[in-house]
Amino acid sequence: MDVTQVLLVDDDAMVRTGLRMVLSADPTLRVVAEATNGRQAVAMVRDMAPEVVLMDLQMPVLDGIAATRELRANGYTHPVLVLTTFQIDTYVVEALRAGANGYLLKDTAPEEIIRAVHVAAAGDSVFSAAITKRLVATIGHPDPTATDDARRRLDRLTDRERDVANAVAAGSSNAVIAADLKMSEATVKSHVSRILAKTGAENRVQIALLVYQVGPA
Repeated sequence: MDVTQVLLVDDDAMVRTGLRMVLSADPTLRVVAEATNGRQAVAMVRDMAPEVVLMDLQMPVLDGIAATRELRANGYTHPVLVLTTFQIDTYVVEALRAGANGYLLKDTAPEEIIRAVHVAAAGDSVFSAAITKRLVATIGHPDPTATDDARRRLDRLTDRERDVANAVAAGSSNAVIAADLKMSEATVKSHVSRILAKTGAENRVQIALLVYQVGPA
């Protein structure tokens, strides 16, 4: 039986205990360590290479945004899911830009937390399309330079790749995209890989942010 190793990062001991209890209900998930701040998390990832990191945003020493950015700079490619108390939070937007693969609210139902970890471990991002739209709105009206940059990056895509990018922005999984666009999941994965390479996005959430910034084609 394959077991996914998870690192919990939160300065609140009660939150960590609750998450550990939730994840322990699934025998295919194992919490391998707990960190109380981002600096500890960076060190633990270097030493243990967990397959999923659940990262709080606001912590002492090094916050979740800076820690996520440092993990990506260090070459860590596994999923980082940020945790937040608020549904709308500009910190979440910055975390996604830093390289997080998605986010969970701390009051998410236990079964949804388990599902989210599995989805992330499988290579998909964990985010709600509706909430992502609202998150993008919290940035305010982007400056023209940022919008033009996003448009230039998306203009590098073929029509089919743009269809896939739009579906990613809608929150669809690879399986759903494959069914909707009548292609295999392997083809969807290939398209997503090319979209990431062409746009310079680091993950599916950043693809979604680009699409929402410009608007679907």
